[in-house]
Amino acid sequence: MSITTSQAIIKVIIPAFNEASSIALVVGDIPDFVDEVIVVSNNSTDATEANAANAGATVLTENRPGYGYACLKGMEYLAQQNPGPDIIVFLDGDYSDFPEQINELVAPILNDNVDFVVGARVRRFRESGSMTFPQRFGNWLATSLMRLFFNARFTDLGPFRAIKYNKLLQLQMQDKTYGWTVEMQLKALKQDLRYMEIPVRYRNRIGVSKVSGTVKGTIFAGIKILGWIFKYSFK
Repeated sequence: MSITTSQAIIKVIIPAFNEASSIALVVGDIPDFVDEVIVVSNNSTDATEANAANAGATVLTENRPGYGYACLKGMEYLAQQNPGPDIIVFLDGDYSDFPEQINELVAPILNDNVDFVVGARVRRFRESGSMTFPQRFGNWLATSLMRLFFNARFTDLGPFRAIKYNKLLQLQMQDKTYGWTVEMQLKALKQDLRYMEIPVRYRNRIGVSKVSGTVKGTIFAGIKILGWIFKYSFK
């Protein structure tokens, strides 16, 4: 696929909370065909912002803690642009994803008119220890419930994902914290978006996870994910 010759405007949003050790690696590995990399520092107290800027990213700040708050800040920034982007890619700032695989995520959108692509962290491509038991169990439970209630084909709630910008706006995303990824997938199902998964590689993150690395984060994330699923199941 000759993706570098595409006329599509592709932008990347990276929420980051104290990822000074990894953020420059993430930004540096993003393919050249991406038009802009937006790092949203989510109340970081380390050198995340400086390191991201030095690596060439546009840096925004969102002082309200929460993954969703950071993503929404990135979307607010994009809403001021004219022309706006065609495709938005989300990924984490901890270097657990492989940014060079962005080409694989956007290919179905560019070539096959798919609306939404999730990078699935399949077992055969995961580095040992890269996903904790709570993460694996939470993914299994959430995707099993989506399959039960919506006949969905999702197998993962992976944060590495690509979506048409107009479809993202259509979803009217709301979640401010841990439920961002599952909200997007549930709304994509409810609105009959054309979606698919692409197997992606996944490695041990740099530093400690702010969600799965803490008991509080794991519990709150689980509650949020299940809350979104049951909210949409009985609408």
